[in-house]
Amino acid sequence: MKSAQPEFGKVVVFGTGLIGGSFALALKAAGAVEEVVGFGRTPSTLRSAQALGVIDRAGINPAHEIGDADLVLVATPVAQMPEIFARIVPYLGKNTIVTDGGSTKGDVVAAARVAFRGHIGKFVPAHPIAGAENSGPAAARADLYRGKKVVITPLPENRDERLDRVKRAWSLCGADIHELTPVMHDRVFAAVSHLPHLLSFALVHDLAVRDDADLFFTFAASGFRDFTRIAASHPEMWRDICLANREALLGELDSYRAQLDDVRVALAAADGSRLEEIFGIARKARREWAGEG
Repeated sequence: MKSAQPEFGKVVVFGTGLIGGSFALALKAAGAVEEVVGFGRTPSTLRSAQALGVIDRAGINPAHEIGDADLVLVATPVAQMPEIFARIVPYLGKNTIVTDGGSTKGDVVAAARVAFRGHIGKFVPAHPIAGAENSGPAAARADLYRGKKVVITPLPENRDERLDRVKRAWSLCGADIHELTPVMHDRVFAAVSHLPHLLSFALVHDLAVRDDADLFFTFAASGFRDFTRIAASHPEMWRDICLANREALLGELDSYRAQLDDVRVALAAADGSRLEEIFGIARKARREWAGEG
């Protein structure tokens, strides 16, 4: 539903692909923004984003665009965020609020504290839970966040009005807003997002480097397709995520290896009862989570 009057004047987006581009398109669809200015690593990407209507124009120099921006979204791979923070901080306007779309929060918050210093209250960290395998401006969708969760990880320095503005922006995109601390966020997503991606990449890599890889892929069917869908995700982005959250991810990987060892012991001993017990607990939890009763 479109707003009667745009709630945001200028929104600046660093990274005009799936996450940033979908944010821009959703605000446009809601009639909630007057102008979207995009920054990116290559002119061709920005030209594509403008041609697709994701952005209204490409930014050239942050010095000319940040000061009068209502909201800045940094939607790049997390390893690129420290440099972007450093570039924009000198030009922050009185009413400018900065948020991000990073999949890890501890490292992003640490980088923001270094860059923003006394202006850290203007940075409100966030993580939209709405990824997909495809990337680039062509992957952006106005409905990407509709009914999806966005996790805000507020800082003690965030004033309520700034926090509310960021929540409102994501709500206008159709998202359901949740709050976690940065530490709890990284612990949770190491288990339910980062580890599954790591496992999916590892399985496909294991098959891909075999001499007879073609034979295996020829007979791979729906189960393999479902399990490995996320291995089609952006390698650079997931490299950054895994490294950024490596402490929590290593803990989850060790826990999973222990679970695999348990399964291996049962399999080696032909212990069908133990295998069925493990499978049964997993099936029940998966069906309850999926709302299948």
